[in-house]
Amino acid sequence: MAFLKVVPLEKALEVINSFPLEPKVEKVPLGEALGRVLAEDIASPIDVPPFDRATVDGYAVRAEDTFMASESEPVRLRVVGEINAGDTPEIELKPGESVYISTGAPLPKGADAVIQFEDVEREDDEVVIYKPAYPSLGVMKAGADIPKGKLLLRKGTRLTFKETALLSAVGLSEVPVFRKPRVAVISTGNEVVLPGDELEQGQIYDINGRAIADAVRELGGEAFFLGIARDDRESLKALVEKGVECCDIVLLSGGASGGIRDLTNSIIEELGEVKIHGIAIQPGKPTVIGLIDGKPVFGLPGYPTSCLTNFTLLVAPLLRKLIGREGEVRKVRKRLAHKVFSVKGRRQFLPVKIEGEKAVPILKGSGAVTSFVDADGFIEVPENVEILDAGEEVEVTFFG
Repeated sequence: MAFLKVVPLEKALEVINSFPLEPKVEKVPLGEALGRVLAEDIASPIDVPPFDRATVDGYAVRAEDTFMASESEPVRLRVVGEINAGDTPEIELKPGESVYISTGAPLPKGADAVIQFEDVEREDDEVVIYKPAYPSLGVMKAGADIPKGKLLLRKGTRLTFKETALLSAVGLSEVPVFRKPRVAVISTGNEVVLPGDELEQGQIYDINGRAIADAVRELGGEAFFLGIARDDRESLKALVEKGVECCDIVLLSGGASGGIRDLTNSIIEELGEVKIHGIAIQPGKPTVIGLIDGKPVFGLPGYPTSCLTNFTLLVAPLLRKLIGREGEVRKVRKRLAHKVFSVKGRRQFLPVKIEGEKAVPILKGSGAVTSFVDADGFIEVPENVEILDAGEEVEVTFFG
């Protein structure tokens, strides 16, 4: 493919969507399912509660035995036992009998109501009842909360503590979820060093490796930072090969422009096929996208804001597809805080910070660290637009 033969963003997304990657499903223990995405609809395998149970402390009775009870002529029932939560009752109530029962305990056979103890009097082995009970008084029927077979959660649901609690309530110990896509992250450049190392003249700390890896994790993927490739072919090629071997997707940053750009392009060509080298957007024009052994390889820009913008536009949709959350794109409409100028014919993505109902453009340049640290996301300035006026409504796409 010709170097920097730019294509529209829509064409790039079409190519990415055609890559031979499909969501994979695995079963994980419920204790490891938090934050994962369901790969199947989940129906309840049991009734909840699984038995008729008392909702108050009191006396389990046959309601018909109390129908004639009144203040002037109370009904007396013989107390034949006691049932607590967790018990398996062996008692079967006969006419004229009752049992003391605790909240949450299963009703004995024959009983269909529970009268709370504040409404009765206990005299030796009898309970004195002053008003009639009706069937189901003080009782939660089996399946009243969740009937067996009820659809609980739909495919594509991201599991929070509420969903895991629900799955626990119906006795599920493992759940089917989409497998986390494995993503190799590689930084490039002689000038880049790892945080914690001592900076020498002309060096900077690696920002993109951390930002990309954590953005992958936030989306639900599994990121593996493979290190920093120096500006030589063998160093870069070795890390790319390692990434292709261990992961589903390989992300490089910094190698799509400058001296190492040609290396990124040629290594992908040597090991696989370059699909795109150049996208008609700013920032991100020199982005490289290819396939090696059927696995996507992205060469993203080196400037942090450019890198994260292109990650959001190009890589995030693929990750969402693989975890079953294709429609989960965070956007919001705000009013532009002040006028923005652009160059006609250039499709620009401009970082912005949200302040109340305003979107405040950040104009420090994509090389400034604080450009993306301060930004919440970006807005699009179409290629046929030269000016966006203050107060104009814009759509903000959040990073990630």
